[in-house]
Amino acid sequence: MTFTTIENTIDTLDTASIAEERKQILDKLTGYIQQKVDQKESINLNFICTHNSRRSHLGQIWAQTLANFYKIENLKAYSGGTEATAVFPKIVETMKNQGFQIEVIEEGKNPLYAVYFDEDCDPVICFSKVYDDVDNPESDFAAIMTCDSANEGCPFIPGANQRVAVTYEDPKNSDGTPQQDEVYRLKSLEIATELKYVFSQIK
Repeated sequence: MTFTTIENTIDTLDTASIAEERKQILDKLTGYIQQKVDQKESINLNFICTHNSRRSHLGQIWAQTLANFYKIENLKAYSGGTEATAVFPKIVETMKNQGFQIEVIEEGKNPLYAVYFDEDCDPVICFSKVYDDVDNPESDFAAIMTCDSANEGCPFIPGANQRVAVTYEDPKNSDGTPQQDEVYRLKSLEIATELKYVFSQIK
């Protein structure tokens, strides 16, 4: 069962606030997932951003959480970058504040985290890696480009059978400012709201 705090957050997300032109972009992802569901095939989503440190992890975590919330089976969310860095600590803090339980599996320059959203489900494993890392799917996946630089810098993603540019402004721009906590909180909720829109339509 999804943790109560996360469930309450999902219930408050207002998909009606999403602009129509944005929904048209998101509908491409909905269509991909629906087709896979209809064909009873596994669904692999790889959220890609330059450094795989912020937006792509938010996408991966919320996608896996919302797929579980809406009982969409055989879906696995991944993330990657055009280069590997580390999950930015404020992402970990933000997700903890929003109800996720997070354990550090391995420390170091690029820590390995287990992100729990449900007491009965396997956690989302998060660490920074390139999009074609051995832990990510080699083929038959949707590449979801979460930042402009990765979208422009990688015109071709090997193995992807669908590519959707769902880009977000980088919360990194707020780092070191008094607004940082609020910017990261709202960015997480923005991504969660858009993915709720996507997954709530799957039949």
